[in-house]
Amino acid sequence: MALIVQKYGGTSVGNTDRIKNVAARVAQYRARGDQVVVVVSAMSGVTDNLIQLAKEIMPLPSEREMDVLLATGEQTTIALTAMALHALYVKAVSLTGAQAGILTDGVHTKAKIQNITPKRIHQYLNDGNVVIVAGFQGQSPDGHITTLGRGGSDLTAIALAAALKANLCQIYTDVDGVYTADPRLVPGARKLVEISYDEMLELASLGAKVMQSRSVEFAKKFGVVFEVRSSLNDNPGTLVKKETRNMEDVVIRGVSLDKNQAKVTLVAVPDKPGVAARIFKALGDAAINVDMIVQNISHGTGAPATDLSFTVDKADLLKARKVIDSLKQDRRCRHEESFRRRRKDVRHAGGGRRQYRDDFDQRNQDLRGG
Repeated sequence: MALIVQKYGGTSVGNTDRIKNVAARVAQYRARGDQVVVVVSAMSGVTDNLIQLAKEIMPLPSEREMDVLLATGEQTTIALTAMALHALYVKAVSLTGAQAGILTDGVHTKAKIQNITPKRIHQYLNDGNVVIVAGFQGQSPDGHITTLGRGGSDLTAIALAAALKANLCQIYTDVDGVYTADPRLVPGARKLVEISYDEMLELASLGAKVMQSRSVEFAKKFGVVFEVRSSLNDNPGTLVKKETRNMEDVVIRGVSLDKNQAKVTLVAVPDKPGVAARIFKALGDAAINVDMIVQNISHGTGAPATDLSFTVDKADLLKARKVIDSLKQDRRCRHEESFRRRRKDVRHAGGGRRQYRDDFDQRNQDLRGG
């Protein structure tokens, strides 16, 4: 008997038929005598719809209330999945992140897991239940609902697998595994049989949508081996694990495309020590992740100034604007700014970029054309 953690993404539970399909798959594992913990995302499109509703009320809603709102998406899915298992005469119980013992810090919309106490999960498993946990969410020390950021259900699954000391962790999605590039944009993309934590982390952090980057970091830290595979068929997936010697022979693992970046340019920023640090500290304090940074050479004679550009997630653009507007009150940080919402970044994961420049140019062309 094995203890298995399975995670099903939004497309895998996108409608009631697919939820029934998930239940049937889980029931097969349960029939073998395995203990199964299922982590589910909100149904496909639900989170985006909730965000849109909030923004129709106000453009920059309270992050605490956004967490309360968005957590309902996963809570809908856990109840429906439990019902689907009941219909197959399989004992099942649904738990929110807080009920599952997931404790986070107090940062709303991008909380970090501090501790997991899986006592209740073990109790339900020992009573013969499939335990279905709402992904993407937890509870702060003050008892507030928190969410783990976009793709946070991946992190929930990996963290639970570590806390429960699971024998197997499976991440189910709508693709057969991890590919060298997005197969919808690059027809010649190949599925990888295995990939190291570091390579998967690089792809995830550079825009690949298969896994959340924080979940891969967590898996590496706690040594959680997991498989990325499709919930729509029984094909083997991609194993994500510690690097082995034969992995070192591969020069390039893949190419990723990130369409969710927004570019911010600050014009005429005083070219003085500490000014850029104050800007990025303010953004960091607001839990805004800054990706690429470009600073031009100083210009002007009387009071030297520089132009500073950086990218953030599009979802953080309004919050970044608010932070930057607040800095205008600081004479040391005075500037003009420009915001560009749409941006595409094509990036390569792995070494050997110079030796394979022709391949990169062709893949860049394919991806940018998409």
